[in-house]
Amino acid sequence: MTRIFYTKPSRSELEVEFAQDAARNGWGASCYDYIHKFEKEFATYVGCKYAIATSSCTGALEMGMAALGIGRSDQVILADTNWIATVAPVMHLGASPIFVDILKDTWCIDPQEVATKITKSTKAIIATHIYGNLCDMNQLRDIAKSHDISLIEDSAESLGAIHQGRHVGSIGTFGAFSFHGTKTITTGEGGMFVTNDESLFDKVTTLSNHGRSATQEKQFWADIIGYKFKMSNIQAAIGLGQLRRIDEITKRKQDILRAYKNRLLVRPGLSMNSEPEDCVNGAWMPTVVFEESLGITREMLIGAFKDANIDARVFFYPLSTQPMFAPAQTPNSHSICRRAINLPSYHDLTDKDIDRVCSVIISLLKAKK
Repeated sequence: MTRIFYTKPSRSELEVEFAQDAARNGWGASCYDYIHKFEKEFATYVGCKYAIATSSCTGALEMGMAALGIGRSDQVILADTNWIATVAPVMHLGASPIFVDILKDTWCIDPQEVATKITKSTKAIIATHIYGNLCDMNQLRDIAKSHDISLIEDSAESLGAIHQGRHVGSIGTFGAFSFHGTKTITTGEGGMFVTNDESLFDKVTTLSNHGRSATQEKQFWADIIGYKFKMSNIQAAIGLGQLRRIDEITKRKQDILRAYKNRLLVRPGLSMNSEPEDCVNGAWMPTVVFEESLGITREMLIGAFKDANIDARVFFYPLSTQPMFAPAQTPNSHSICRRAINLPSYHDLTDKDIDRVCSVIISLLKAKK
């Protein structure tokens, strides 16, 4: 049996053409041309005034938090169900992460839990739109506004997702996106910071250039200590080609999610990525969750997928279970990860491949009866 990967990038001759042009001509006075084009078109796509291309989503998050003044003695609230990249910037800045539980249906941060954790030290809430699902941005925005704190959107996994007519990443104080090789569009490695706040944009622009202000006329003069989280011109060329195909790429992702749902949700006890009527799921990573009563575990799923030569990608472990953090009372985060699996999703995944993936799940269900 041929191997079914959990994801891989969609590539075309357009990306190759742009990358070759950047390699041949993108030097000297033209060394930022593709970066500026990518930033401008990305900002337009998500509906933000400003965008800064970065080396990663993590870098975008850290510079955004640093520009907000987040640091020692501050607290940042985020879901316990997250990848380490979301909390790492909080730790690097010396702030304290406060983990809260997720909702059972969206697997995103629970706004009611957030409200109970607000203190005088709270500086921000991070809303992670996980696997293409969307956070309840209305409730989170109300909470942030009422306490005069920032609402940060970790949109690494949700490019193309729309919340009540607005692209994710454009709703909070700032948004951060990932272009890792596994993401909806890719630059190999890379990310994007977006915001509608001009002052915040100016601060992050300075931070992103080793602390050199855009208005500074002296050569090799830094105004503050900054970062080197830049994207290269060649990476941006690939990103621009990908972005110009974004509708095609996201539609294919959404078609694959729909195909899985049509095959699996006829089975009792299974749930998948939520799709509220007023939202569009980004469908980055189709995910199936099994009711506890079915007795299907993460380990069983990993083993069955391995036997079928299909990549198994586990649902994120709670951050609070990892050795650098204190335990947290987050029952949904702890429970769901033990009985869920991410499903393969990429542009040339065939109906036959989808059937093969689903047959593994159906066989497990039958074996447990």
